[in-house]
Amino acid sequence: MNNKQANDNKADSPLTIHKRQLSWIIASLGQVAHFTSVVIRKVLATSGWIRFAHTAPYAKSTHNSLVKAIAFTLAETLVVMGIIGVVAALTIPNLNQSTGDREKVAKLKKVYSNLEDAFGRATAVYGPIEEWFINLPEDISENQRLADRMTEFMKISKNCGTEGSGCFADGDYPELDGESGGEPNTWDDEPKILLADGTALMFYISSKSCSLNCGATSDSPAAKTCGAIYVDIDGPKGPNTWNKDFFTFSVTSTGIYPEGGKNTSSGKDNDTLKRVCFVDGFVCTGWVIETGNMDYLKANEGVCPNGTELSWENTSCK
Repeated sequence: MNNKQANDNKADSPLTIHKRQLSWIIASLGQVAHFTSVVIRKVLATSGWIRFAHTAPYAKSTHNSLVKAIAFTLAETLVVMGIIGVVAALTIPNLNQSTGDREKVAKLKKVYSNLEDAFGRATAVYGPIEEWFINLPEDISENQRLADRMTEFMKISKNCGTEGSGCFADGDYPELDGESGGEPNTWDDEPKILLADGTALMFYISSKSCSLNCGATSDSPAAKTCGAIYVDIDGPKGPNTWNKDFFTFSVTSTGIYPEGGKNTSSGKDNDTLKRVCFVDGFVCTGWVIETGNMDYLKANEGVCPNGTELSWENTSCK
């Protein structure tokens, strides 16, 4: 990668965008201060204050009067500081949330890319996924075979086995509507690993023959579902909530697809999308990958604060 590409990538990072936003705010305040200073100087010059202050016999006394005339009182200073505080209180949390969401989107997209890459490499070496489960040894489950094939081409920092301690957090992972989403560490026989970047993965096979997905047509790219891969982009750290940091991908005969995407039965139309993501808060992975945002967290059952209703046609609250 040359320097120009590296600089482009760096410029597009969430942290760089955040810094650029803060720099813009600071620069804008500086411009306002400079403009105000220029206006004051012109007003004083026009009125003769500045000229008189330097030429009058009692220049020192006049200068002192001028300083007093243009100085801020304590009350005025406190008012200005209060205004700055209010603006900061309204702006900085939104910047932090927006930056945090962009970081999660970027990390989820990176995980998706890694999963697609690993699946492609595994099928190139071992053949179609349906063949991975033929004549399995008795001590290897279908879930373990999926995990072994996929993680062979990924950078792992820890193998947590089927217990999950150290990869996923103990306790319930709630859905966005507050309902219980289950406790990943209690899901038996599902191998759990921690990647080098801190992402936790869990592997599950529902059909080793990859059965036709309910409600899908045979020509759909994600029609024949084999299982799922559960992803916690923060590992055992919080918030440990579905579709905030815990997401699901479908494992199909043709590749890995984000659950709730347009190519899956759980996101094939706006009504289904609204039910599974905006209302239940159960499956939003496809939305994040395809729209590049997590605006459903700002909306109430898909309706944004500004009245916009999220859909595949209206993909942002902005």
